[in-house]
Amino acid sequence: MQNAGSVASVPFTPLAAVLPFQQGNSSAPVELMADFSNSDPEKPPPLPEKKNKHMLAYMQFVEDYSEPQPSMFYQTPQNEHIYQQKNKHLREVYGINDSFISLEPSQDLAPPPALPPKQRQLQASYAASSFPSVSYCVQQTKVPFTPEDTGATQGLTMSVSNSFLNRHSSFPVHSESPSVKDGHSKDSGSNSSAMGKEGKDGAERQQQSPDALESSQLEEEVDELSLIDHSEIMARLTLKQEGDDGPDVRGGSGDILLVHATETDRKDLVLYCEAFLTTYRTFITPEELIKKLQYRYEKFCHFPDTFKKRVSKNTFFVLVRVVDELCLVELTEEILKLLMDLVFRLVCNGELSLARVLRKNILDKVDQKKMLRFANSTKPLAARGVAARPGTLHDFHSHEIAEQLTLLDAELFYKIEIPEVLLWAKEQNEEKSPNLTQFTEHFNNMSYWVRSIIMLQEKAQDRERLLLKFIKIMKHLRKLNNFNSYLAILSALDSAPIRRLEWQKQTSEGLAEYCTLIDSSSSFRAYRAALADVEPPCIPYLGLILQDLTFVHLGNPDYIDSKVNFSKRWQQFNILDSMRCFQQVHYDIKRNDDIVSFFNDFSDHLAEEALWELSLKIKPRNITRRKTDREEKT
Repeated sequence: MQNAGSVASVPFTPLAAVLPFQQGNSSAPVELMADFSNSDPEKPPPLPEKKNKHMLAYMQFVEDYSEPQPSMFYQTPQNEHIYQQKNKHLREVYGINDSFISLEPSQDLAPPPALPPKQRQLQASYAASSFPSVSYCVQQTKVPFTPEDTGATQGLTMSVSNSFLNRHSSFPVHSESPSVKDGHSKDSGSNSSAMGKEGKDGAERQQQSPDALESSQLEEEVDELSLIDHSEIMARLTLKQEGDDGPDVRGGSGDILLVHATETDRKDLVLYCEAFLTTYRTFITPEELIKKLQYRYEKFCHFPDTFKKRVSKNTFFVLVRVVDELCLVELTEEILKLLMDLVFRLVCNGELSLARVLRKNILDKVDQKKMLRFANSTKPLAARGVAARPGTLHDFHSHEIAEQLTLLDAELFYKIEIPEVLLWAKEQNEEKSPNLTQFTEHFNNMSYWVRSIIMLQEKAQDRERLLLKFIKIMKHLRKLNNFNSYLAILSALDSAPIRRLEWQKQTSEGLAEYCTLIDSSSSFRAYRAALADVEPPCIPYLGLILQDLTFVHLGNPDYIDSKVNFSKRWQQFNILDSMRCFQQVHYDIKRNDDIVSFFNDFSDHLAEEALWELSLKIKPRNITRRKTDREEKT
């Protein structure tokens, strides 16, 4: 954002202000604002250049995005009851219950299971290399939160209960801190020391040198992962002022936001925890989050105190949620090794039920990844050529075609993982959003398929008949709440190569009526209103969701006063929550193989240049035609 001036000098055309549904590259000049600080604060920032062809073509509907701000359309997330039911279901699926925290203080933890001789030998070797002593909590590990920094110094002091981190730690530590650098970090074995530190006189702090003050502030961050008192946790968060709108939590360090999310047994934090789990990738990697959750769990799991056992249980449940919601592209070898080592530690500590829960979670993810690879390797290539398609479009009823289009859309839509959408808005990398990319590619292919079969008709009456057929299909798609296929067909019928041809007046007027749904005025208020009124099942047009997420990302800082801006994450959560709502209710449509075979994966379509050649052949440029009422208005 600070280098916007240099970016503006590069000759490129990002999402330009062109007519909706216009295809191809626009020649209209585009100027980026050189200084965002001097721009109109009421207008959203411009979108960055997109280099990914599928997303770029898919989002052409929203190129002339206008006021008001998208956040006003996402004010109320789902009811907390929905997420409470989701958590209850996950606990049942993975067998998580309160039995392991109901031990009285006098009761001892279950001893580790007996191991075969070979395994005993391996475990002894493992312990010898990992455990420097035999007592627990010799010295508490300091794990501060800092934004992701691959160049940060790696250095930690170890305890027996956290010996795993001795081999797999990558928590960044400020090298400027003498205490951490020299390995003489302050002991934080109890919360009383942290509270005592907070009670220092303010004047005494002001007399400290800047380096000493920075070191003191760093130690305060270090202690946050060990906090369990709710009032102390809330004191470290930035909360909204009385009378303000939005979330209660406005900001905080990454560690304190994590700690607050582990208070999952508080019913007033259900939506906060969901917002954290949905958006944490914007300020910490999944691998780092798993390590921090493991550290917090192991910090309290050995205590006989019931409250601390509950803290460890809540933390472990959040850990299970993080693993359960990992995208398959995020399931790296490093994360798998990290999780399997944790399973081994749980078994050695006698926590067999928790080890079984986490192991089942991991294996489910691995199986999903294997199935995806197998499906991709065995997926047949679509046969190209019109001869491969049986029959014609007129052989099927319009409502049947609409149902099969919806079925194909739904199969792809339900596969999209929420983190994919969030990551694309931040990084715009199609490789990290494979299901989203497949969904948008399907939309683009469908749109060009519709254009092609219309333009390939030699007679004008045949082209007119096909266009009217697609208008009828759109009518049934609207009844099915399938806005994705609806807009794919609409973009085809209103594309320049088709729109410039001669059509009957009633045909043009009928098409103009369907175009009102995607009117771009007031930030596509007509479409948003229609979407708000539908009852699921529904397949929305994701291009607008991607656009809204991009504006929220570019228009709000990630950090405010060195704290994570959680208000920004709350806006992102509300936008993604609307998509998650539609993914929860599925269509009940039977597959019609005849129609699906006719579609042939929408692979039989012409390129943009070929469509223009056909359009110019049908109606050369030097022949004028009467403008429709809609074109005269525009």
